[in-house]
Amino acid sequence: MGSGDSVRVVILPSSSCSYEDSVRITVSGLEPRQRVELRSLLQDDKGVVFRAAARYQADRSGELDLSRHASLGGSYTGVEPMGLFWSMEADVPHSKVVKRDASTPLFVHIEASSGGKTLAQATNERHFAVQGVRRVPVRDGRIRGTLFIPPGEGPFPAVVDLYTLGGILCEPRAALLASNGFVTLALALYGYQDMPRKVDKIELEYFEEALTFLQNLPEVSKVKPHVCHLKVKKTGVGIVSISKSGELALAMASFLPNVKATAWINGNIANVLFPLHYKDIVLPPLSENVERITTTASGILDIRDVLNDPMDKENRSRVIPIERASCNFLFIASEDDRNWNSVYYAEQASKILKAHRKTNYEVVTYPKAGHFLEIPYMPFYPSGIHAAVGQAVAFGGEPKAHAVAQVDTWKRLLEFFKKHLEFADGRLKSLL
Repeated sequence: MGSGDSVRVVILPSSSCSYEDSVRITVSGLEPRQRVELRSLLQDDKGVVFRAAARYQADRSGELDLSRHASLGGSYTGVEPMGLFWSMEADVPHSKVVKRDASTPLFVHIEASSGGKTLAQATNERHFAVQGVRRVPVRDGRIRGTLFIPPGEGPFPAVVDLYTLGGILCEPRAALLASNGFVTLALALYGYQDMPRKVDKIELEYFEEALTFLQNLPEVSKVKPHVCHLKVKKTGVGIVSISKSGELALAMASFLPNVKATAWINGNIANVLFPLHYKDIVLPPLSENVERITTTASGILDIRDVLNDPMDKENRSRVIPIERASCNFLFIASEDDRNWNSVYYAEQASKILKAHRKTNYEVVTYPKAGHFLEIPYMPFYPSGIHAAVGQAVAFGGEPKAHAVAQVDTWKRLLEFFKKHLEFADGRLKSLL
């Protein structure tokens, strides 16, 4: 049996990388055909531990390469170079990875063992922000959030990153966008820092202020030393959204100026939960029927069909008037989204735009993917405590298919913003 002294776990091309990058994991120094178990472990900023395990057999030379050799069982099977990452499950049910400060990396620990004995270990340091990306907390008027600035002086295209319901600020996607050359504002909605813990309406003027903040960064920077040399392109802002923030992104694109590209991920096309106000316009929330809530075999709520059809005549006043928008749209929808029927909403959005002779949109759907399409290689999040429901709900998806969808979504997102935001600067990841 390979001894602990001779066995090595190696992470290639480097043990330190961008979170969006895949790595190659090899194990050397094993006995020919030796059976080993590989385990991965990650602890997030809330102290929740995520872990995966897979069983392998070394080849005739005592080598193991996850890019070539198949898992024989465990958290996944088959040849899955990044299986130890995307298949991780939380020790605490209904948890997703929390990273409060995306300027620091997450550490994924890899361990090889056999016969109950640890043979070797290695750690993959996964960065959201490449070297030179600046993280600047934002408290400007009503605006709360975090600004991520690429290395250099620009001019850089700008993106507003909207997440889901209030109480959290999700920074990893914004930091990765900055690592790819976009000045990105991760914008809080409510329940963050000194913002109201609860709201009974949403004012689109708040998001208008955020757009103005981004477009005026050189002027704002006169009193903010961290951004004193920053140049932001004035040719229009991008928006990326997911879930509840999807209809907010559509509203920004429909009512506000200077929005050039809007990415909508598993969102809605109608206003939901709270009345949406802009000047003298009020969009009421879409109504629901709680009798359509079902329960899964594991006792988790399935709320996919709880909302009424926004295309019914009586609900059309709730639908965001996206025909007013002049920007480009990217609609990304998961076919097994159990939060709501995002594929149907994406299809209806395309019909609305087509009916108004618009061609400024693209619809992408993913079979067997669930609601929360995160950045590449984030652990699968099949269920969670829903902020609006207050209980655990199913988000859907199959782990492998969802992982593939996350990688493809990220690729499409970058291509979309680079195409429509006049992106000129090269990839910055080499600075890591």
